[in-house]
Amino acid sequence: MYDDKSHPAGDYPVTTRGSGEKDLPTYDDNNENGETLILENVDGLKRRLSGRQIQMVTIGGSIGTALFVSIGSGLTAGGPGSLFIAFFIYSCFLALVNNCMAEMAVFMPVSGSFVRMGSKWVDEAFGFMLGWNFFLYEAVLIPWEISALNLVLTFWRIINLFAVKWYGESEFWLSGGKVVLIAMIFSFTFITMVGGNPKHDAYGFRYWREPGAFAEYVTTGSLGRFEGFLAALWKAAFTIVGPEYIAMMSGEAADPRKNLKRAFKTIYWRFGVFFIGGALACGIVIPYNDAKLIAILASGGSATGTAASSPFVIAMQNLGIGVLPHITNALLVTSIFSAGNSYVYCACRTLYGLSLDGHAPRFLRKCTRQGVPIYCFCITMIFPFLSFLAVGSSSGQVITWLANLTEASQIMDYICMCIIYLFFFRALRVQGVDRATLPYRGWGQPYCAWAGLVAMIFTVGCYGYTTFLPGFWDLGTFFSYYTMVFVCPVLYVFWKVFHRTQVIKPADVDLVWERPVIDAYEASVAETHLSFWTEVKIMMGWGKKDPHTLE
Repeated sequence: MYDDKSHPAGDYPVTTRGSGEKDLPTYDDNNENGETLILENVDGLKRRLSGRQIQMVTIGGSIGTALFVSIGSGLTAGGPGSLFIAFFIYSCFLALVNNCMAEMAVFMPVSGSFVRMGSKWVDEAFGFMLGWNFFLYEAVLIPWEISALNLVLTFWRIINLFAVKWYGESEFWLSGGKVVLIAMIFSFTFITMVGGNPKHDAYGFRYWREPGAFAEYVTTGSLGRFEGFLAALWKAAFTIVGPEYIAMMSGEAADPRKNLKRAFKTIYWRFGVFFIGGALACGIVIPYNDAKLIAILASGGSATGTAASSPFVIAMQNLGIGVLPHITNALLVTSIFSAGNSYVYCACRTLYGLSLDGHAPRFLRKCTRQGVPIYCFCITMIFPFLSFLAVGSSSGQVITWLANLTEASQIMDYICMCIIYLFFFRALRVQGVDRATLPYRGWGQPYCAWAGLVAMIFTVGCYGYTTFLPGFWDLGTFFSYYTMVFVCPVLYVFWKVFHRTQVIKPADVDLVWERPVIDAYEASVAETHLSFWTEVKIMMGWGKKDPHTLE
């Protein structure tokens, strides 16, 4: 077991590996063979997430009920055309952020990832602000998913108490269930639109013509249609996620630079297939003025996350399909399980990273023998009890408020990622580090970082503008939209004033940090890198296991 007192974060022992070789960071695990083992991390986490698990979490781990259920609110607000365009544009926005995060995470795959990079490369106060903002974002999303299915609480508690490889294994199978659900929805869309339905109605793109591709929102005319697009863009911002979840696995990824590099590259086609494709399918199968969908939204039903409020299920019922909605409901359970599982994991690891940097109590660094930050987990599991706020007639309003609150927080995280990259890029240039030598080099930098920063500022700036329109002002709604936009600067100023931190100069940015540990670990693992499908075959017993791979 890693002893935090013997080996505090950032202070690792070194031993000479032989004449002419570099000193590699190692520690004596006092194992029965008396061997000296190479450190996986300078903290208590274990690198046990395989490439197969990381890939599947990347593909489906962060896809929750928003894509299957609450996407309906974006459709009714903007229409199918606005929904499709909004999801396409926001996917491009987030691809810019992913391009930044990929380069940094692959270069320095440390526990806490971008949260700790903010402290190390920008300003300690910046990392404090970013860490607590991201923790609250993930933690508040847990009760949002619980409102969809209360039984998930027990499952998340059990899975996240075990070693990280079991989290990865559970996510592999649960994400697989979401992939099946998405494939089923795409098949349903194509087959029924060409006439393969009980009504033999080849409706095609009928709903793009009648009632139309673009709906009016708040006002009428061209302005109303633009407002509908903005509403769809906000729904896209809540639905489309990805870079942060891969980054948070950095400290527990086996062979991190290879596996994370592949995972970040996978993000781009996932945006195109799952999110943009899902928005297109939603606009095809149901009109934005469907009476049943509007009635459910008016009653707050889409916030509950049940399959009955899904636009896809409503479309199935409209076509007279009887069995498929029940199958969709069953598969939707896997989506809820998986998304909530990811939220618990990320919140727990974020709190752990805050503790490592001294931004949270030191006792939170305690890890079990399996590498689980146990006290961080216990604190994270307090947040599921917020789901009891959903009990009563105002349940839909409470859950909607939480969703709005976390959406702004999420976009603030992306803004911070772009800022961190700009500091990182400048430090590389000032210190004379050639980006061509990095294990992964993002394209079009630093222009992509600037474009991503502007795009995300635009998104959060327009987020709750409807509250300023005549007749729409509501104090509670205003705070649900903009609370985190105000809280983040307050957190930054608070830590900066009381701890007198300074913005780090490019020449002083620590680009070494934990690289000696990571380099030594990667040099010690097997040279053979197994592909995703090779790992799947081995798992199923169809292939020969590589004796050098990690258990």
